[in-house]
Amino acid sequence: MPPGVHAMLDIWENESQQIQVDFLLPTGIYLCLPVSRSDTISTIKKTVWRNAKSEPLFSVLGDPDAYVFTCINQTAEQEELEDEQRRLCDVRPFFAILRLVAREGDRVEKLINSQISLLIGKGLHEFDSLKNHEVNEFRSKMRSFCEEQALDRQRLHWQQWMEYSFPCDLEPCVLLPQTGSLKVRSTKKIIINVKFEGSDESFMLQLDPQDAPVSLMRSALKKKATVFRPMKQEKPEDYTLQVSSRWEFMYGKYPLCQFKYIFTCLHSGLTPHLTMVHHSTIVKYQEEQGGLNGQVSKSRSSSKPPPLPLKKQTTSSLWSIQEPFCIHLVQGSRVNADEGMKLVVQAGLFHGGELLCKMVTSNEVSVCSEPLWDQKLEFDISVGDLPRMTKLCFALYAVIEKSKKPRSTKKKNKKADCSLSWVNTMVFDYKDQLKTGEYSLSTWPSIPDDKSDLLNPMGTVEINPNTDSTAGLLIRFPNIRPHPIYYPPLDKISDMDSKTVVTKEERMKLTEIVENKNYTEFFEDDKEVLWKLRYELRDKFPESLSKLLLITKWSKHEDVAQMVAMLRKWPDLPALHALELLDYSFPDRNVRSFTIRCLRKLSDKELLQYLLQLAQVLKYEPYLDCDLSRFLLERALSNKKIGHFLFWHLRSEMHVSSVSLRFGLILEAYCRGSTNHMKILMKQNEALNKMKSLNDFVKSGSQKSSSSRALITGDMKQCIKQESFQEALSDLLSPLNPSLILSQICPDRCKYMDSKMKPLWLVYKNDRVQGDPVGIIFKNGDDLRQDMLTLQMIQLMEVLWKKEGLDLRMIPYGCLSTGNKTGLIEVVKNSDTIANIQRNNSNSAATAAFNKDALLNWLKSKNPGDKLDQAIEEFTLSCAGYCVATYVLGIGDRHSDNIMVRETGQLFHIDFGHFLGNFKSKFGINRERVPFILTYDFVHVIQQGRTNNSEKFERFRECCEQAYKILCRNATLFVNLFALMRAAGLPELSSSKDIQYLKDSLALGKSEEEALKNFKVKFNEALRESWKTKNDNKPFNLDRERATGAGGMNREEAPGKSPEEMYVQQKVRVLLMLKKMGSNLTPSEEAFLRNYAGVVHSQMSQLPQHPIEQGAEDGVMAFSRSETEDRRQ
Repeated sequence: MPPGVHAMLDIWENESQQIQVDFLLPTGIYLCLPVSRSDTISTIKKTVWRNAKSEPLFSVLGDPDAYVFTCINQTAEQEELEDEQRRLCDVRPFFAILRLVAREGDRVEKLINSQISLLIGKGLHEFDSLKNHEVNEFRSKMRSFCEEQALDRQRLHWQQWMEYSFPCDLEPCVLLPQTGSLKVRSTKKIIINVKFEGSDESFMLQLDPQDAPVSLMRSALKKKATVFRPMKQEKPEDYTLQVSSRWEFMYGKYPLCQFKYIFTCLHSGLTPHLTMVHHSTIVKYQEEQGGLNGQVSKSRSSSKPPPLPLKKQTTSSLWSIQEPFCIHLVQGSRVNADEGMKLVVQAGLFHGGELLCKMVTSNEVSVCSEPLWDQKLEFDISVGDLPRMTKLCFALYAVIEKSKKPRSTKKKNKKADCSLSWVNTMVFDYKDQLKTGEYSLSTWPSIPDDKSDLLNPMGTVEINPNTDSTAGLLIRFPNIRPHPIYYPPLDKISDMDSKTVVTKEERMKLTEIVENKNYTEFFEDDKEVLWKLRYELRDKFPESLSKLLLITKWSKHEDVAQMVAMLRKWPDLPALHALELLDYSFPDRNVRSFTIRCLRKLSDKELLQYLLQLAQVLKYEPYLDCDLSRFLLERALSNKKIGHFLFWHLRSEMHVSSVSLRFGLILEAYCRGSTNHMKILMKQNEALNKMKSLNDFVKSGSQKSSSSRALITGDMKQCIKQESFQEALSDLLSPLNPSLILSQICPDRCKYMDSKMKPLWLVYKNDRVQGDPVGIIFKNGDDLRQDMLTLQMIQLMEVLWKKEGLDLRMIPYGCLSTGNKTGLIEVVKNSDTIANIQRNNSNSAATAAFNKDALLNWLKSKNPGDKLDQAIEEFTLSCAGYCVATYVLGIGDRHSDNIMVRETGQLFHIDFGHFLGNFKSKFGINRERVPFILTYDFVHVIQQGRTNNSEKFERFRECCEQAYKILCRNATLFVNLFALMRAAGLPELSSSKDIQYLKDSLALGKSEEEALKNFKVKFNEALRESWKTKNDNKPFNLDRERATGAGGMNREEAPGKSPEEMYVQQKVRVLLMLKKMGSNLTPSEEAFLRNYAGVVHSQMSQLPQHPIEQGAEDGVMAFSRSETEDRRQ
């Protein structure tokens, strides 16, 4: 046993020790045998069978394959161990007892069910136990749908199958960006190393960057024919190109320079290495993966019963019912509140976020476990006017008895004394039928930000599954008619188009409303104009559909009928405009069907870009079977990369009670439609479980002393070297990038990091030629969803910039949430934090933050000779990109420990725990005073170390302004994407108020000139305050020095300037730069420069040597002379 392993929290992780396991055989025989924790279930079964031979009644037993082990798992449920390749330490029985029982049913089916349950984190038997008609119908439909997709995929030609399995990874633009050194490279030939599969021989070929892959393959075959003189002539169409040591292929008519791998190699100065793979190899892969799908589908289809014929029912027309809608509030259950309070229920009818009529409130009843109301709640809306997606929302709260209330208590606060819980339910069921009868609703606990909003219309319509511990409400829907009442189908709705007279003023008003992108609330006259001119809006401004939907009177069925009829003739919207209509404000199913129709135009690349939001808005869907679910499943089953990320986006939230049913059912459907991909996902899931075990071990034993850290690191490495860990952590595809092979983990290079959650730093061998080791960080304890969203926005910005020919060399590194506060982060190789660079290139931590030469000197050491100019170019472009990105997104908590630089010069930010202007404060003081980080050492690098190099700085400023203008032109897209992410429940993005920062930073509703003018003010503000930002970084350098014991005390101190002198001189340099650029200085800043000029005169007249830098001295002297001339005039 490796040292320290005894401290592990889970005994099943301890591999080398054996454990006594009790076995119960079907014959009634009991065995107690020692087995290794790392043994597979198959190995254990063989051991049991070998020992059972000497026991009575062995002859009664049949073939071993006719039996299966069962155990009690960690969730106290009986589990059949169908997958016998699992190790015992991975099964983790609650007790070391295994029971052998006769296998029943279809073994293949049961094995698949077992694997799906393990993979999605929820037993499929839980779905069965619900006995819910909607769940059962959805499972049946989705299973048929997904298995048909799988069968269709088996019939694909090998080239089409490649598009599903290995979609091309492309840059957004065809041409190379015309910036930096690439402007020169794009006119030259590129050199590519090509070899044929199964051969060690390779050829160096020269091609034009605009050539297609087929040209490269033709050249390679011609070269091969010249060297080897094969008997049979081969065609390039029979081959495809594979990136060496990756599951990434290059095919199609795209130019070579558009493939991300080639593009990256060009930027890095590396030679691309490709392998020619024959189509017979691809066909073999296809047949291997298609076999399992066919077997499962055949098993399923053979046992599927035919559907029962539908009975024709007598129904009533909804729109003919004029009675007011009402429900009966019967009683509550499991209510927990103080005895001196009264319980009240508030109810409201909503369509999206719109309240359809006045809310109603129940009587007050005394607090008890099962309060009784037995009260009719009547709403001021007729049954016939209820829209199809009406949501009935309840809030349970407690109020203080009137006699005990202080006199000063305001009446309006009476009903908001203590919010207890809330729950929502739909008025119509999934079959369009108006609900009748009793419903027991388990509520969700309230955590209101604003006590005046008791109801939660944005919340889920699922009831809380934790029925034993949450308050419940029993309600009854009345039987209004003796027959079922259904909402009218679409074919019953006719277009009541009427000709109206439109005035010139009304048309002008319509144009004004449409062109104002910042419209969120409408006055009554605005609503009248929009509704009156709705047909003109459809014909001339179709992209303003959302505005028309917001002013539609959903409480009038006549208006709803006209709106729905109009949708059938509404022109399709661009996909990016249609995204807005997936927000919870637009719940109508016809609107959402129209939206999905528009989204079908998205390419796979674009869909991947917005998949995070599409997965989140599934939470807004009131019913399981919806167009969005089908759309996502359809696209996931036609592109494995989409399927991969859809799986993890959903799987990462399976611990959330409100979505576990919906997400679990979608995941089950996907797995049944892609059983071959399921094996890859299972391997990743197994690796993540091992990483979590390692992290738990590190956390349990970590202490602050260095000796303890060394011991725990050594124990961690020993654990990784165990067979079960090596097997689980090696030979898998990276969850961050499914084309990247994590072939072999390197235990001796793995470690854990110093931060609170002790993230694991894992290193993998890279089999690629010229490839550096691959690093990933496993985090356990931090919610990575906000980081994912921020990096997604940065990646989107990069795409938009590149489409405009602006490549700002961004690094939106990989980040993926995989579970409850767990996830992976990509390690950006050959990079370091600004804080480390400053500390390692300064005499002491106290002066490190003020050392403007530290960063430039570090870049010089990493990029000798001519490489330095390219590194500074990379730094300048990336710094411009991140300045704009952090300003627009309002990213907070920026300091030298979460800004990094690659050795190639690219700057990038990490750790996005605060955004949308939620800046950190200390002792009530805002710690971040600037709109974005632009420290003077950054400026020093941009100016190539020369104080008066204003040309380089002006180019940097122009890049910032160009990047900002591009984002402003796409402001609506960013606002819509953030609005959709409100469903995620992130603390800093939960309401429309949180998005206001984004609207302000992108100047939504303003002209481009106004937006740019405001940005220039912010830019000068950041530059003016850059010397303060350097002072903010000083504590981080000092803290790290204290933590590591490194710093100036361990170095030979060189005479130099004090922090105070460096602080003053940096402020001088910044103010002089602003003045040179034409910016107006404040009177206090002018006075500061005059005083400093006096110091310069005094020191120059008295001392032969002084601590004033030449650049600052020249500038101050010139400033002093100009001041003298001004006074003379």
